[in-house]
Amino acid sequence: FVALGIPTPQAMEAKTNSIDLEIAETAATLSNDRSTASCDTTSDKTLKELNASEVDVAGSASSIFRRGGIFPTAICLSKAAIGAGVLSVSAHAAEVGAVYQLICLLLGGFLTICSIRMISIASIETQRWSFEDVCEELFHPAMSLFTGFINACVCLGSAAGYLIVCGQVFVVIFQADDQARNIFVVLTGVCVCCPLALARHVGFMRHLAAVSVAALILLVITVGWYLGDNGMDESVSPENFLFGPGVATVFTYMNSINNLVFAYNNQFNVPQLTGELTPMPSTKGMTKVSVLSTGMSFLLYASVSVLGVLAFGVAEGQKDSLILDLMPVRKEVHVLISLVAVLFSVLTCFQFHIFPVRQFLAFNVRKLRGREADDEKSDAKCCGRTMTRWYDIIGALGSVALVILIAVVITSLRAMLDFVGAFGAAYISYVVPPLWIIAVRRKAAGSSFSWLTAEILFCLAFLGLGIFLFVFGTYAAIVPLLQGA
Repeated sequence: FVALGIPTPQAMEAKTNSIDLEIAETAATLSNDRSTASCDTTSDKTLKELNASEVDVAGSASSIFRRGGIFPTAICLSKAAIGAGVLSVSAHAAEVGAVYQLICLLLGGFLTICSIRMISIASIETQRWSFEDVCEELFHPAMSLFTGFINACVCLGSAAGYLIVCGQVFVVIFQADDQARNIFVVLTGVCVCCPLALARHVGFMRHLAAVSVAALILLVITVGWYLGDNGMDESVSPENFLFGPGVATVFTYMNSINNLVFAYNNQFNVPQLTGELTPMPSTKGMTKVSVLSTGMSFLLYASVSVLGVLAFGVAEGQKDSLILDLMPVRKEVHVLISLVAVLFSVLTCFQFHIFPVRQFLAFNVRKLRGREADDEKSDAKCCGRTMTRWYDIIGALGSVALVILIAVVITSLRAMLDFVGAFGAAYISYVVPPLWIIAVRRKAAGSSFSWLTAEILFCLAFLGLGIFLFVFGTYAAIVPLLQGA
């Protein structure tokens, strides 16, 4: 073999063993690489990917109304906005005119879409799903406490407005006195609002939200029926319908804007609804949600503004809300049905405003206990529930109790909504979101950050508008109250 230059069997066997060894080493290396890559992929998996793996099995991915879907999320977000505000927009339109009202509605809708997009970007970038947690991630715990406090005030005031509406419906239907109204408000809060306020997820309300939006559409139809049956109010002329009766002051125009800020205000639910999107949270998905929800709100508000002014007149012809405007025809069956539908609708909207209050209380309790966000699974349990959940339940019930107290003491819906819209909704909707975007971009860009990009300049303009609405709007809401006192 050697003489002929042919390897011996022993040499061939040794060569084969050597090749097998090299193959084994190569396979081991590839296996280690794959294992390392797998570990890296797992360790880098973001919360939104985890959410994708936790899609609600009970609701099929093909179901259009599954929890976290675009359409049901839009319904929930629109229901968070459409509530007591729809009952008073026509009263403001009667003071400032339909042209001013519709222009403000259009601008308000556009700014709301921009605001929701900003909030969703910040929530996804930080992987935080509440105002308090995003503020803590981007700024400082003090900013979290301040923002959470104002957000909670907005939601408590709004929720009180919904119970005020319930009281007005009760008074109109049964001609009840103040004592009976207060008893009804307390019973409604305890028997209806308290149990619903305990739901874990905002998406839980999606079916009720859809029905309640339909209930408010029934109210619009009822106002249209009233207009068709009784004709246009004699106080309405083409000029005062379009431009108002001409007696409005700068505070009147400002309070109309305050009411529209409140009417569109649903940003307090955006972080949580962004986190609940399926198959994963995305800015594109929330943009679609914002367009759908804002479009529904605009159509409803515009319809009520026009029909309400034509049906019930201008200036002094309008009462505090559409509920009181319909009092003369309350015995009509379809009017009675629409009033009960409004009652159901505002009670549904009530729950969306309790969620942010619960988030603020949970944030503070978590900080006092020294625990981290999304750390409930490792918490101690009592009676089968974690202590985190028990504190959440206590906070929800306490929030409802406070709202009941406010609704019993304050009976004017317009005064409540004007102040809430100016003081809190302007801050949450137009001040916080641009600050978040600026902080996110500065953090991402580092030393290369520039204040002169189109996005940052838009955020600064947005912020300036928010500060104006927050300061002057609050002043404009307080002045009439002081003058009335």
